[in-house]
Amino acid sequence: MSSSEIHPSDRLHGLDAVRGGALLLGVVLHASLSYLPTPIWLFADDQTSPAASVVFFAIHLFRMTTFFLIAGLFAHMLLGRRGTWGFIKDRLMRIANPLFGLWWVIFPAFIAVIVWKAAMDNGGVIPTDGPPPPPLTLETFPLLHLWFLWVLLLFYAAFLLLRAPFAALDRNGVTGRLLDRLTGALIGPWTPAVMAVPLAVALWFTPDWIAFFGIPTPDKGFVPNLAAVVAFGSAFAVGALLDRRRDLLARIERFWPVFTVMAIGPGGAALYLSGGAGLSLEPLTDPSAKAAAAAVYAFAVFASTFAVVALSLRFLSGYSAVRRYLADASYWVYIIHLPLVLVGQVLMLDAPLPWWGKLGGIVVGVMAVALLSYELMVRHTFVGRFLNGRRIPWRKPRQPALAPAE
Repeated sequence: MSSSEIHPSDRLHGLDAVRGGALLLGVVLHASLSYLPTPIWLFADDQTSPAASVVFFAIHLFRMTTFFLIAGLFAHMLLGRRGTWGFIKDRLMRIANPLFGLWWVIFPAFIAVIVWKAAMDNGGVIPTDGPPPPPLTLETFPLLHLWFLWVLLLFYAAFLLLRAPFAALDRNGVTGRLLDRLTGALIGPWTPAVMAVPLAVALWFTPDWIAFFGIPTPDKGFVPNLAAVVAFGSAFAVGALLDRRRDLLARIERFWPVFTVMAIGPGGAALYLSGGAGLSLEPLTDPSAKAAAAAVYAFAVFASTFAVVALSLRFLSGYSAVRRYLADASYWVYIIHLPLVLVGQVLMLDAPLPWWGKLGGIVVGVMAVALLSYELMVRHTFVGRFLNGRRIPWRKPRQPALAPAE
């Protein structure tokens, strides 16, 4: 079933699926870090492969821009349904609360795994001669993988601040209609090229840019880097505009073969220009090489983003109980997954398995623990209300029996 076969008022199951998938792929992304050819992670395994680099690169290319595009669309939808104050209350409950509440659980758990591994390497005794931790400042605060919640809050604030004066002045709807026409002109096979221009410039101006890692992750400090703001902010903005023009989702869907081809070719070229699957950690210093890599990578980012969205609209727009459950669980899974991944990586270090077997074992184990904890601790409790906006009863209420017809 495609999105064009679904009534506009129905739930956008395809976009739900891609949003949940983008979060769940974080498990695979972080698990693969142990198996990259160049050791860059806390727990580097002796089983490595260039294929692990391809897995990491491919997921990192589109995952967060896709997530922020969908987040922008749902943000505009929520604002329309609940109004400004309802929107603020919902976002504070479901985004700010998990960030500032669960960080104090996730970060100590993250550190605990590191200490556990250090004790294992030190004969069971926790070493005390390590360097002191860096001071916590606004620039160094370790947000870890929860950075996306902080950036979302920044985008929500910017969204409300930018929208307010336009909404107040555009009483007759002229500006809104013009904005809708511009959105219609933006969406087409040319969209990735148009959106790539500001990101390519931002990447080119990024000092010591390592092309393999693409958009620098703003996981430290409360001021995100320019490239992340441009990439994720533009995706969020286009998502919000698409909610005003839901008809354009059908246009995106129709171009799924075009976007897919556009993603695969430039995606491979971006990997090549970044140094290939052998994982080069050398920053690009030659201006022409950096410009070429930035342009190709930026184009590949948005081509792959729109390819994933188009494919989801085309093939995942029908209702699926499994996909719906995973989409609901994905938020919780992503929040708690990183310490669990570290545990899996430590346990797999000496396992007599190839890298892909270890990677698969970590992903399966993390997902099993995370989904079980979601079912027992989140879905049917008050925590589910804070994360998903609702608590699912343990048992559905019985439908009253129909009275016999007279």
